[in-house]
Amino acid sequence: MRTYDEQTLMELLPLPQVDANKYSRGRFVLIAGCHLYPGAAVLAAVASQRIGAGYTEVYADDTVVSEVRSGHPSLVVRPWSAWDSVQFQPCTDQRPCAYTIGCGFDAQDPSASAMMRRLLHHCTAPVLVDGGALRMLSAKKVRGLCERRFKHGWPTVITPHMGEAQGLADIFHLPMDDPSDLSLRLSRAYGVVTVLKGPDSYISDGDEVYAMREGTSVLAKAGTGDALAGVIGGLLAQGLDPVDACVLGTTIHARAGVAAAADLSSVSVCAEDVVRYLPSVCASIERERRSA
Repeated sequence: MRTYDEQTLMELLPLPQVDANKYSRGRFVLIAGCHLYPGAAVLAAVASQRIGAGYTEVYADDTVVSEVRSGHPSLVVRPWSAWDSVQFQPCTDQRPCAYTIGCGFDAQDPSASAMMRRLLHHCTAPVLVDGGALRMLSAKKVRGLCERRFKHGWPTVITPHMGEAQGLADIFHLPMDDPSDLSLRLSRAYGVVTVLKGPDSYISDGDEVYAMREGTSVLAKAGTGDALAGVIGGLLAQGLDPVDACVLGTTIHARAGVAAAADLSSVSVCAEDVVRYLPSVCASIERERRSA
């Protein structure tokens, strides 16, 4: 079991270069927010901005585009019906990018399932799979797409909690008694980097397991997982190594929950507050890094 020391975490936070532009700081594309859960798209998208992504683009259910757009004016929001015209951008050093899919998804929606398959098939940039899209991974064809991405070296990250992990584990009859071991086995079975969420979160690339032990029950509220997907996806969009992005992202997300609770109480914190306190955590890391 491995952890990252504070110095390593501090150095991972991407600070903007003096000549940076919105594209060099990373393009984050989010496919999320069915008609029942538009808030999930807003939480993930704003979290990606707060963690430093330079350009956040959201594709949401056609009926909620205006609602998502009004959640934050700087978001670029388009309907799912425009998804077929998207040209998948490769991830380069000059223009890094990443995709996140599934926050606020209805797993039974055939259009959501089609977008999931198309993304995994055509995209060569990092992809994070969260929420309702995790249930789609059990389909044989989707598992095959993940395996193909693994063979080509295109990173795929999954972010299940234990309930979602149960469905993924059942396909391969994986034991559920040890979360650390489960994260490792899921990564090997699906060819992905796994973030198994909980008070202690476990991140595995299939070779090693890394522990993040700063989570608290403050995060046990609806929407905090969407915020985490945006944080990790935003770091991936800035070119971070997938394991680094997952460890740093879960740590900052947990610390934002602690910071929010210090001001608002552990009772009152909700997902919006976790997103709102991300800047204070990043500011603290940045101050320490600049003074080191």
